[in-house]
Amino acid sequence: MHGMVFQPINMKNEQNITGSNTLTEDTPAPADNTPNTPGGTKPAKKMTRRVLIGGGIGTLAVAGVGAGWAYNRYLAEHTQIEDTLAYEAAQQNKNNPSGAADPTELTGVSITDSGLTAQEGSITLKSYTEGSGNNAVVSFTAEVKLNNATLLRSAFANNKFGQNIIDTPSNIAAQHNGIWAINGDYYGFRDTGIVIRNGVTYRDSPAREGLAFYRDGSVKLYDETSTNAQALIDSGVLNTLSFGPALVKNSEVMSGIDQVEVDTNFGNHSIQGNQPRTGVGVLGNNHLLFMVVDGRSDGYSRGVTMPEFAQMFKEHGCETAYNLDGGGSSVMVFNGKLVNKPLGGSKERGTSDILYIAGSAA
Repeated sequence: MHGMVFQPINMKNEQNITGSNTLTEDTPAPADNTPNTPGGTKPAKKMTRRVLIGGGIGTLAVAGVGAGWAYNRYLAEHTQIEDTLAYEAAQQNKNNPSGAADPTELTGVSITDSGLTAQEGSITLKSYTEGSGNNAVVSFTAEVKLNNATLLRSAFANNKFGQNIIDTPSNIAAQHNGIWAINGDYYGFRDTGIVIRNGVTYRDSPAREGLAFYRDGSVKLYDETSTNAQALIDSGVLNTLSFGPALVKNSEVMSGIDQVEVDTNFGNHSIQGNQPRTGVGVLGNNHLLFMVVDGRSDGYSRGVTMPEFAQMFKEHGCETAYNLDGGGSSVMVFNGKLVNKPLGGSKERGTSDILYIAGSAA
């Protein structure tokens, strides 16, 4: 990608979210007449993956094929851990008998024109536009510098772990005092992968190439099938992501990423072609670049292919980059506002998890 136009994002004087309405498959979406500006869009109605998959289940029902099974697999909530906050506290106390607490929230936060500064680091937000008309591509980055890896945290929808448990990224962030957040890997749409969050194991079912965030601030690609969750925790892993594919390795774009598919069941878009994207890149220890690309919106942003997305991370100087859940899930939140325009508007889709940084502006 070349010829990008950088646009600063003014994040001062933003107001916190006060609430969010919910759309279900039985509730039509109202017209969205809210003006949208990068970095200042209030989250509007929630659109869920249940809505998108519902049509597929109806088709199966007409065809006489397992609609009940499909509902149970893709729509019905299946809770494995009822209270993830209590679960994490118990596991962390077991793993850390000394009781020494890790920092989990920024202090001395000051909102700037382009993000924030704090005693523990900074977040710098930028937007970029390349092309015009139906060929335009709009992207948003958050360059995150922290002095402790434990400040980057994960949270689950409704503080539960399981399948098909969802909420909007904005709501999840607000419940955890998240001043910045991005959608995660949508672990809850599948039952495979290694899921470690905040230093605690939630799932240990190796399946694909994952991304591991270590206590020392390093972030590494790894083969899930060559290890297990306990070995990763023993080596200092705090969080894992299990989606993919890997986009950049050793500062070079990975080959074959235009052929990879994830979650190829009915009701899902292919991850190939021009799509909205979310990903994370590594610039150094405790120095990360998160990126969201808007898409599926004629005249605003077409989205990008997987190789284009990888090239964008390379051009930003990332030595490693990894693809996360995208499409309608691609959302970045800062100080209670949407930074990007999901699907060209302000409607967030429910998802199962986020990555976030907690803190309160002074």
